[in-house]
Amino acid sequence: MAALRPLVKLKIVKKRTKKFLWHQSDGYVKIKYNWQKPRGIDNRLCRRFKGQILMPNNGYRSNKKTKHMLPSGFRNFLVHHIKELEALLMCNKSYCAEIAHKVSSKNHKATVERAAQRAIRVTNPNARLRSEELNRQLMCGSYLR
Repeated sequence: MAALRPLVKLKIVKKRTKKFLWHQSDGYVKIKYNWQKPRGIDNRLCRRFKGQILMPNNGYRSNKKTKHMLPSGFRNFLVHHIKELEALLMCNKSYCAEIAHKVSSKNHKATVERAAQRAIRVTNPNARLRSEELNRQLMCGSYLR
């Protein structure tokens, strides 16, 4: 079966890919890099002086049509059980399934097979399979040779 393609693939434009840094976090170890808005009355960043680091605002917001969209053109839908794949039957051209991390390798394999039958794209089809094969090789000892 050929690779599933989205119904409409829009060009995703990211206005900024770099993280916004907390003011003066590059100068001190005790100040973390995670963004926090400056609130001091004398703070030059809060007063928006020229030449300071950029502050996040509405202008950096993503296009609503391409928000949360993967580079493939699909949006993610987290699946824990095989039954949850039924929700994607009508919208398999716009959403793809991502099998949850907690799902066992046996159920993971069954979910991937069911998705192939239903023409639903899966973002992580070989996630548990590789670790299962590696464990089997370690148990047999063939991996060490």
